[in-house]
Amino acid sequence: MSRLRTRNRPPVTLALPALLAIGFLLLPLIGILTRTQWGELGTHLTSPGVVEALKLSLVVSLWALGLSLVLGVPLAWLLARVEFKGKALVRSLVLLPMVLPPTVGGVALLLGFGRRGLLGPWLEETFDITLPFHTSGAVVAATFVAMPFLVISLEGALGGLKQSYEETAASLGASPVRVFFTVTLPMVAPGLIAGAALTWARALGEFGATITFAGNLPGTTQTLPLQVYLLLQDQPEAATSVSLLLLAIAMGVLIALRGRWTGTPVARDAAEVPPVAEEPAAPHPDRPVTTGGPDGAKGAGGSVEPDGGRWPLHAEVTGFNELTLDAAPGTTIAVVGENGAGKTTLLRALLGLTPRAHAVLTLGGTDVTALPPHRRQVAWVPQDGALFPHLTALANTAYGLRARGTDRAAARREAQAWLDRLGVGHLARRKPAQLSGGQAQRVALARALAARPRLLLLDEPLAALDQTTRARVRHTLRTHLAGFGGVCLIVTHDPVEAVSLADRVLVLADGRTLQDAAPSEVTRHPRSPWVARMLGRNAWPGTASADGLALAAGGRLVVAETLPEGAQALAIIAPEAVSVHRDRPSGSPRNVWPGTVREITAVGSRLRVLIASAEAPDLVAEITPEAAAELGVIDGASVWTSVKATEVTLVRL
Repeated sequence: MSRLRTRNRPPVTLALPALLAIGFLLLPLIGILTRTQWGELGTHLTSPGVVEALKLSLVVSLWALGLSLVLGVPLAWLLARVEFKGKALVRSLVLLPMVLPPTVGGVALLLGFGRRGLLGPWLEETFDITLPFHTSGAVVAATFVAMPFLVISLEGALGGLKQSYEETAASLGASPVRVFFTVTLPMVAPGLIAGAALTWARALGEFGATITFAGNLPGTTQTLPLQVYLLLQDQPEAATSVSLLLLAIAMGVLIALRGRWTGTPVARDAAEVPPVAEEPAAPHPDRPVTTGGPDGAKGAGGSVEPDGGRWPLHAEVTGFNELTLDAAPGTTIAVVGENGAGKTTLLRALLGLTPRAHAVLTLGGTDVTALPPHRRQVAWVPQDGALFPHLTALANTAYGLRARGTDRAAARREAQAWLDRLGVGHLARRKPAQLSGGQAQRVALARALAARPRLLLLDEPLAALDQTTRARVRHTLRTHLAGFGGVCLIVTHDPVEAVSLADRVLVLADGRTLQDAAPSEVTRHPRSPWVARMLGRNAWPGTASADGLALAAGGRLVVAETLPEGAQALAIIAPEAVSVHRDRPSGSPRNVWPGTVREITAVGSRLRVLIASAEAPDLVAEITPEAAAELGVIDGASVWTSVKATEVTLVRL
């Protein structure tokens, strides 16, 4: 009862017209039902003329559906995936038959394909094909008015499909045609089926264009709607019965679709099986990792790579990103930077998937710049993993191997081995909708590694994992990368990943290289406040002066080792070097500020305290819980902070 009381009541000014609209649409249907002579229904529907017209209607509508699929599916893909001049005009042409009076459409077909039309004489002279007043003409008329339903429905489904699925498939070595048939079509199957059903129903009920273009010849072009038109003149009761049949077919199609013809693609199992929680991996044997795969496979189908399996990287990137990247085989580069710095754009440029940036790319001495993404042997794991929802974890992992020609059995064996290595082998038969976020991310990582790439691109591959799983997968990934003959780029915001996995850290800012150095060098001398904060350091920009640094935010900082006066610099202060006091300290500290505690965060067994001050920028200190209790450090408490001059490191910018 409470739900009934709290339910919003529609305003009468809207509810009344809506009810009238429903009545307006319902009344003609009730008229057919009430006027049907139910006792004579069987006789009317089994009469020779009706049976012949029904058979012809089925033939015409099925041929129209087939022709619509052959022509309409590629057209829908073109409209959804390709940008070209005149696209709006093409979409208008697709919609035109839906708003054009059917008889006008029939006249247009006569002028285009008739014996005196633009194409008709050529068809008759060259192929002896005459469309008007022939069953093929009825098929053409039905296709003309029905195909837009398929195109619009499928275009909407394609528009709702994230392109990361298709791009990931291409990076695994699948050609555009293979991607279309193995990834795109299965994922938009609900939209395709709905559009096909609507197309068939519309073709079955076509009247105006058919009678104008193909005529009304019994057994040749006289379909069921035309039969209704003839029966209305002599046998209105029989016409009502046949109309009821067409009405039942149309309503059956709409009820079966349940409104899904306007929907977007979804994972078919998502509604049936809820995602499961992260669970511990099943025990698995520790397999040695080689450059060919977890079982020692060498190249596709077991062949040895012609260049010895060592692929140095050279890339010159232009556009939004402006940088040159060189790396020896086996190098792992962590790519870091603020949001919008161009990290993902860099990866997509190396894949050849973005117009924002262009990469002249050489792998193992081979220039692959002109090659399409599926032939570059560059695999990537996007941020969302982009697992194909219609495939199991095992089929997902084997996808790249199958795309590059490995036979099914060998591909599945190697895929299972990779899943075992990443601790998800026991989930091989599950589909992505049945996996937790962490499990799905590990499957996506296994899929990329199994594809035997020459360049591996990972866009925050461990972001969805919990800390325990992340540590284990990080160890597995590090073990693989130690024997990997190519180059790996890992986009990350995790300093542990950057330090533990990478040989170099590439810091980007506005698409340019801000710093490219070993992790230890970046940790000691970060060249941007963002990187310093990512590493857990305080970073204050300023201008070098005689005794230290004039801070950009106001105030001065005394340092032990100064830079040339006027130089732009970054002061780096470790949180553990900041002392927190209840009262103003005395003694050796030369940098002392009063402040107010704004935030307290637990980091392991210690506390990080954010302290704001009117005399200095915000400062993060790291103290023990015991020290915090002794000092009375709580949110809003007044404290003093101090930093020794010897604890400040200046990095020249």
